[in-house]
Amino acid sequence: MIRSLARSFAVTLCFATPAWADFPQAVSGHILPGYANLAEATGTLADTATQTCDMAALRPAYHAAFDAWMGVQHLRFGPSEVEGRGLSIAFWPDPKGSGARAQMALLTGDQAALEPDMFAQQSIAARGLFALERLLYPSADLPADPCPLIRATATDLARTAQAINADWQNTYAQTVLTAGEAGNTTYLTRPEVRQALFTQLVTALEFTDDNRLGRPLASFTQPRPERAEAVASGRSLRNITLSLQAQRALVLALTPDAPLTIAGFDHALALAGALDDPTLAGVATPEGRLKIEILQQTIEALRDTVLAELGPELDVGIGFNAADGD
Repeated sequence: MIRSLARSFAVTLCFATPAWADFPQAVSGHILPGYANLAEATGTLADTATQTCDMAALRPAYHAAFDAWMGVQHLRFGPSEVEGRGLSIAFWPDPKGSGARAQMALLTGDQAALEPDMFAQQSIAARGLFALERLLYPSADLPADPCPLIRATATDLARTAQAINADWQNTYAQTVLTAGEAGNTTYLTRPEVRQALFTQLVTALEFTDDNRLGRPLASFTQPRPERAEAVASGRSLRNITLSLQAQRALVLALTPDAPLTIAGFDHALALAGALDDPTLAGVATPEGRLKIEILQQTIEALRDTVLAELGPELDVGIGFNAADGD
């Protein structure tokens, strides 16, 4: 069980609202552009997959789509949670390998399952970016031509991203921006929006700590570099860096007055930038492991800074499990 799922918080909302806290800016300057970018990048990937199965063409489009996802993957609320959309974009970790098994069945099974409406009903573990990674960077020869499944997966990914973007653009942004107004039954007060965004930030830091770093670090006597995120495509460290950059941008959109938090992000990003270890394989060597442990400790300290500085700045405290998102 992910450690963050066991962490409990008790949210305390203060009566005052800081004048500089600006969740409308987070919506207009961070959330909406992020999901629009994801919709565009996944659409390009789907178009590319429709035209060719040449890996030299598909892989750059895949990385662009994954980069776009990292810009919004910390925003697990609202439209991304409808019908498990976020998980269908990125189902990881998958410790039991359920995605690979379901995907092999699709690869060798009835092609009717690859039609868009049918494919959308498949296991979320067999869809999305990590499913595409297994096809674009296979660890062994595949038992059948992957092109039809690549196209189906890329098309489904684009449809999901476009649905999230459309919901934000058409309805949910207005739901957030009218928090506290008559008729808004989702956010009864404006502080509830700040609370939700604060929760997303804390949860995202915990996810990097527990999973992106904790899983490959495992134990000193038995490190597990193969458990790092997106190892096959060489994105493990890249995802950490992009995730931290996106979270830092969210903080700046919410308030300009969280200097310790921003300094903490800058320190973590500097450490990540100094690592010459794209897949975190260094966890298996004493020197490499030490560097990655220092990065993990820095992110843990950053989380504490967020709780101590940003929470009061936004007039939210903690109180429930941040990973629940409730």
